[in-house]
Amino acid sequence: MKSKDFGYYLSEYFLKYISRQTGYSKNTIASYRDTFTIFLRYLNDELRIKPTRLSFEKLSKKMIEEFLIWLEVGKKYSASSRNQRLAAIRSFFRYVQIESPENFSLSNLILSIPAKKAPEKTIEYLKPDALKVLLAAPDNTTKKGLRDLAIIALLYDSGARVQEIADLTVEDIRLAPATVKLTGKGAKTRIVPLMGQTAKILSIYLEEYELTGEESLELTLFSNRNNRKLTRAGISHILSKYAEIAKKNCLKPFPKKITPHLLRHSKAMHLLQAGVNLIYIRDFLGHASVTTTERYAKADSEIKRKAIEKASHNFLPDKKYSMKEKNELLTWLKTII
Repeated sequence: MKSKDFGYYLSEYFLKYISRQTGYSKNTIASYRDTFTIFLRYLNDELRIKPTRLSFEKLSKKMIEEFLIWLEVGKKYSASSRNQRLAAIRSFFRYVQIESPENFSLSNLILSIPAKKAPEKTIEYLKPDALKVLLAAPDNTTKKGLRDLAIIALLYDSGARVQEIADLTVEDIRLAPATVKLTGKGAKTRIVPLMGQTAKILSIYLEEYELTGEESLELTLFSNRNNRKLTRAGISHILSKYAEIAKKNCLKPFPKKITPHLLRHSKAMHLLQAGVNLIYIRDFLGHASVTTTERYAKADSEIKRKAIEKASHNFLPDKKYSMKEKNELLTWLKTII
């Protein structure tokens, strides 16, 4: 039936299923929606298939594969970005498998398309000296500068994702003991402890912006000049502005691009370098698996060096060899080479 073909199921998927039954975040839903917007435009512009005429009969595994190739070659997508688009397509066809059994075979074929192995990116992070310069950039004697300092300090200290900071309300902040309640992917919440310095900055910020009363608890923690909730782009812009100032003032190497996620990486690396257990860091960052957290340990050469030294300590003798022992050792080595 045409009334229940591709367009029908795509509408049902986005209007009823994905928002009510999956637990996906708003960002994930937006990303999946964008995937199908791009896909439908690709069909219209490249294959001359109008979205209104698209049916399951016209779809094929090969068509999806060619779309993914087009993303990489034509649109210069990275392997990880290509995989994100594939994840959206897979999610839709898992839904189709259940809701439209007659298209089970097609769905299976599309679900069999493998993700592309993406090269592991080098994890960039701020060294403590560079972080100090960044945190010194906002002018905290002004109201706006105080807000910006509070945002940057909280971004780093909580290791939060930028959306988690944008979504904060006043009641998510506790000053004694200092904690922040973050709501992450899949609407999962976690309580993260904060340093005393961050708590002090937030305390002054709340006082300055008159956000200390009971009536303020449900208000957005960080707002723009129009009293509207700051967006992810807005927070990123604020951070970029002070990163440019910090680069001029920092005598040591400074990353080319400072993003909210780089501050998250920085917190993770600093915790790891301080000897904090990976399991705790996983819970701190809100990772679903410790495997995700392990990449920080793999990325830090100093941690690797210390681990090797620690493992080798019991095996390598500290004493110096005498001349006689050296000669005996050389004689023995010659017999096995």
